[in-house]
This record gives sequence, structure tokens and C-alpha cells, in this order.
Amino acid sequence: MKTAKELIQEIKNHANPEKAAALSRFFKTGAGQYGEGDVFWGLTVPVQRGVVKNFYKEISLQELKKLLPHEVHEVRLTALMIMVEIYRRAKTEEEKLAVVELYLKNLAYVNNWDLVDLTAHRILGDWCLSHGWEELVRLAKTDHLWSQRVAMVSTAAFIDRSRFDAPLRMATILLHHPHDLIHKAVGWMLREIGKKNYEVEYNFLKEHYSTMPRTMLRYAIERFDEPVRQAFLKGKSVTDRF
Repeated sequence: MKTAKELIQEIKNHANPEKAAALSRFFKTGAGQYGEGDVFWGLTVPVQRGVVKNFYKEISLQELKKLLPHEVHEVRLTALMIMVEIYRRAKTEEEKLAVVELYLKNLAYVNNWDLVDLTAHRILGDWCLSHGWEELVRLAKTDHLWSQRVAMVSTAAFIDRSRFDAPLRMATILLHHPHDLIHKAVGWMLREIGKKNYEVEYNFLKEHYSTMPRTMLRYAIERFDEPVRQAFLKGKSVTDRF
């Protein structure tokens, strides 16, 4: 079996200082920004996927647990991506639950939008499909930004199965959230609903568009025909048909 120390060294071998500087700016690591203090080594996601491929069969959840609090962004992300693979290939519910529990206990370290977006629906969302989504409601109602984004993005697993109850519930809970990272997540999931069922998204927006944050609305209506988009954006009377 491979160790956490070996995985850190493998990630470090791919470090790119120039890329690290760019990623630090992109993920808003400055004082007062949402990613304040995060450290980057400059790995792209495809490079990390290669590391995942080399490690996921030979590293335990106990070793991955050591990596989740690591200060380096790519170490946390690679560990989380390995957890996705372990969960996906698990043969029993007990094996899946072990991954879910590790994920939930370490949400404090799933603390940037890419960490959430690459993992939440594949682990927690998939689990909640068959075990109930009360945990998503609980997370959505916390005052922790990243847990709230996890709650919203996890519902992508439901949308993929054309189940819209959970995503619409999370969207309603988070509708007036103050942070634009939640606005974007809610709008994104509403847009995904629309890809599966236009009427479901349209009816939700018809009820809420006049009070939801502008960024959320723009994300949600991105794929609508232009006359419909403009009607929503200009706050004109939105009729039942377009």
C-alpha cells in the first residue's frame, strides 16, 4: 500500500511555480477573499487525474484522511478525487458509507469551489439518492459557505436522474444567500434542471426571478431563447408561454 507521504511527493514532483502563481490569483487567495491563505503548487486537473490513476488502488482511506487538512490545494483535491474513485468502485454499501463519512467529517477542508464541484455530487449526492437527502438540507441551512455549496452541487446527482425535488429544495433554501459563489451554484443547478425539463426550471424561475440575485438568474437562464432571457432580465411580465 502507498502512503500519504508518497502521494504528497508525487504531487510535488509536478509542481509548476508559474502556474501556481496564476492559480493563486484565479482562486482568490488574497486577504479577505474566499480562498484566503490557500497554497498552490501549480498542477492542472488533468495532471492530478494522472496521479489519481496511479494511487487510487493502493492507498487507504486512513492515509487519505491525513491529506485532507493539508495546506496545499492540489494535495487536498487529489485526495478528494481519489475518494471519488474509491467510492465509485466500492462493491458494498459499507465501503461507500466509509467514504461518505470521511467526506462529511472533513468538509472544512473541501474549501474552494473546484474541490466541491469535482466531488460533491459524485460522493455525497450519489449516496443521498438512495439514502435520503436530509443531510443536504442540514448542510444548506448551515452558515458555512462551502458546506452550502456542497449541498447545492450534490443535487446534480438527482438532476442527472431527472429527480428535481432535492435541487429545488436546496435552491429555495439558498435563494437569498449573500455570496455570489452560492448564486452561481444555484443558477448552475437550475440551468441543469432546464436541460432535463424546461418547464420545471421555467416555472421555478417564474415564481422567484424577481427576487433572486442577478448572478443566479443569469446563470439559470443562460440557455433560454433570447426573448425569454430578456423578459426575465428586464423584469417584464413573464407569461406561461414563449
